[in-house]
Amino acid sequence: MKKAIKCGKLFDSDKGVALDNMLVLVEDTEVKEVLPCPDQLPEGYEVIDLSDSFVMAGLIDAHVHLTSSGTNADLRSSTHSLLGDIVLQAADNAKKNLMAGFTTVRDCGGTGYAAVSVRNAVKKGLIVGSRVYASGGGIGSTGGHGDLQMNPYISSSMATPPIDSPYEARKLARYEIKHGADFLKCMATGGVMSEGTTLGAAQLTVDELEAIVEIANMYGVHTAAHAHGTEGIKNAARAGITSIEHGMILDREAIDIFLEKGTYQVPTIIAAERIIVCGPEMGLGQWMIDKAKTAYDHHHWGITEGIRLGVKHAFGTDAGTPSNFHGKQGYEFELMTTFGFTPTQALVAATKVNAELLKNDKLGNVAPGKLADIVAFPGNPLEDIKVMTNCTFVMKEGVVYKS
Repeated sequence: MKKAIKCGKLFDSDKGVALDNMLVLVEDTEVKEVLPCPDQLPEGYEVIDLSDSFVMAGLIDAHVHLTSSGTNADLRSSTHSLLGDIVLQAADNAKKNLMAGFTTVRDCGGTGYAAVSVRNAVKKGLIVGSRVYASGGGIGSTGGHGDLQMNPYISSSMATPPIDSPYEARKLARYEIKHGADFLKCMATGGVMSEGTTLGAAQLTVDELEAIVEIANMYGVHTAAHAHGTEGIKNAARAGITSIEHGMILDREAIDIFLEKGTYQVPTIIAAERIIVCGPEMGLGQWMIDKAKTAYDHHHWGITEGIRLGVKHAFGTDAGTPSNFHGKQGYEFELMTTFGFTPTQALVAATKVNAELLKNDKLGNVAPGKLADIVAFPGNPLEDIKVMTNCTFVMKEGVVYKS
């Protein structure tokens, strides 16, 4: 199928500029040509008129949890839900993300390899949803972030087992890849949502982190590390982890390591903000809200200093955490601008930067040879970033899913 998309404004994420009155020619799954809109449109193309819209490449959310939906029910899912229930929920969340303009998501850990199943179903055309990069389960330590806090007489076959040595790290990393992981996610420090863990404490040793990176490099996949505390962040970056998730308690040395190693930071500002704002109404434990406040209060300095010095910031939201709903995570764009990002930097983070993080040169911009992942918004986010919560058009690989 051939489609000609008339764009009122077209965002070029390579150059960071919005071009007026452009025409995008799509053939089958790819963009064929991008040119100023001519008076006479080419014959043989179905015309899609987005002359009143801001058009750009499909958004990429580099940190979601498809098996969680942002409600209190998620706290019981690992012990009370059937795997089939969880897969169906993950599929529904993938569709919500797509309809919000996120044509690609990176799932950073979930239950029972459900995200792998959703990824495969989307690829086969069995369901409608975002393109999924799946990590399987997160690799963490005994008693650490992500380890189920249940009494020792209860276990779950859907939970990812903890590791406590480089040997176990290598074995579990291989196991994750065996079962379809596109990348490896690990838990380098304590977390906001894990009761009993200290937010800033390192929870994987350097040699365990290096073992995970070693296996990832052998298999040609990238790595991501949940990390809040300063020492755990630095341990993960020094070990060669590709992206630091959250990274909320930084110091200048950590930023210097990011710059030296080329480490990406995925700030996920919305995750802590939603717990702080919505936590009391949800009935979340005060311990969780307090940890979110600690992380959030430290986050502003690290982000602004990182922007100033040139850290590679990716766009990610942690969608699925409390009151952080799939399909509603466009609010992160607004939060990014309150933390010092320009609207252009925020849009580039969700397109070009994330495509580079995923090592997928078919994504990240509307340009010849790229996949025809194209979305549109009714206003200009460079003037009012809030419009990023209102996606009105979605095309993925040349197929229109929302108009």
